[in-house]
Amino acid sequence: MTDADDLRRRTAELLAAHPPTRLPPPPSNEGPAGPHRWSATDRLEFLRARFDAGLAWVHFPEGLGGLDAPRALQAVVDAELEGAGAPDNDPGRIGIGLGMAAPTILRFGTDEQKQRLLRPLWTGEEVWCQLFSEPGAGSDLAALATRAVRDGDTWIVDGQKVWTSSAHLARWAILIARTDPEVPKHRGISYFVCDMTDPGVEVRPLRQITGEAEFNEVFLTGVRIPDTQRLGAVGEGWKVARTTLMNERVAIGGARIPREGGMIGIAAADWRARPELRTHDLHQRLLKLWVEAEVARLTGERLRQQLTKGRPGPEGSGMKLAFARLAQEISGWEVEFLAEDGLTYDDWTMRRPDRVDFTGREAGYRYLRAKGNSIEGGTSEVLLNIVAERVLGLPPEPRTDKDVAWKDLPR
Repeated sequence: MTDADDLRRRTAELLAAHPPTRLPPPPSNEGPAGPHRWSATDRLEFLRARFDAGLAWVHFPEGLGGLDAPRALQAVVDAELEGAGAPDNDPGRIGIGLGMAAPTILRFGTDEQKQRLLRPLWTGEEVWCQLFSEPGAGSDLAALATRAVRDGDTWIVDGQKVWTSSAHLARWAILIARTDPEVPKHRGISYFVCDMTDPGVEVRPLRQITGEAEFNEVFLTGVRIPDTQRLGAVGEGWKVARTTLMNERVAIGGARIPREGGMIGIAAADWRARPELRTHDLHQRLLKLWVEAEVARLTGERLRQQLTKGRPGPEGSGMKLAFARLAQEISGWEVEFLAEDGLTYDDWTMRRPDRVDFTGREAGYRYLRAKGNSIEGGTSEVLLNIVAERVLGLPPEPRTDKDVAWKDLPR
């Protein structure tokens, strides 16, 4: 069985086989050769070799980036590589693939799908996006109307998706579509992998309150998806989607941050740097938020320890709830503390960024961007229901549409 010492040995062998390139100095520099640095080619070759060595996700099966090792041992590999200055796979850019697509493919994909998709997903060669929400099916995702009609060995897909992060960068998408309108809404959905370069896929930017367009709307018109790109059985897409959604909420709300890191760290730094703006009331509120942020951080650590023993559960919804509330309250505190400086905004230029940065730029940006935290990845209202029913065991809300065919639901 793989242990920490074995992983350290494997990591050392990887680094020995793929050392960084020593770049020469600029022509005007007559000093010694430049330091070891990773060129773009070296970086990609290293990431591919790391995957092939089973050091990408050590808990994944052998041949798929892992070694069937305990998930907790991933920290050993990461620490060794970070200490050696090895390149990472830029997780902020490919978070949807890493946090949502990969665990879903691993659980429901065929052997061929796993072999084709997981390696370039992990190395960042192929970016992924998530085609779930629709203009008429956001909080009630199972009410989605995008149709997939079978035509021999392919499916013809028509519909519209919205709030799609990274669609302007993505090669692949995880997609849910209605394949049977004659049954209740949760039972008539199937799950597909959609090639975003296929004819009929149109991506349009959605400009947000921040001025950026990290989200998109995606129009699907006669898109032909081979049946070999379906995950799970026909009509069981909701079961597959629940795996994606649980992993999504862990990815958003359960990210590992250091003590006094993230949004609360910025607020605390502001407090220390601007003593002339301090008041007793603001101090008391900051202390309360600091304690709540630390409780959320430690709860996240416990959740990650639970994940080493199995798949994510509904507890991730609670973490995502806490993340959204704290981000909004802390960013609001920061704007109030900074007074007129908190109201400035550096640039409203419309950008299409390649990653989401919840804590980037200035206080005004953080305040506006945090407004989306209670919507994206499941609204806080929906997550409260999940926590109530699946964590606390409270009676579910009455649902009159549970046994009604989707085609007969009022719209």
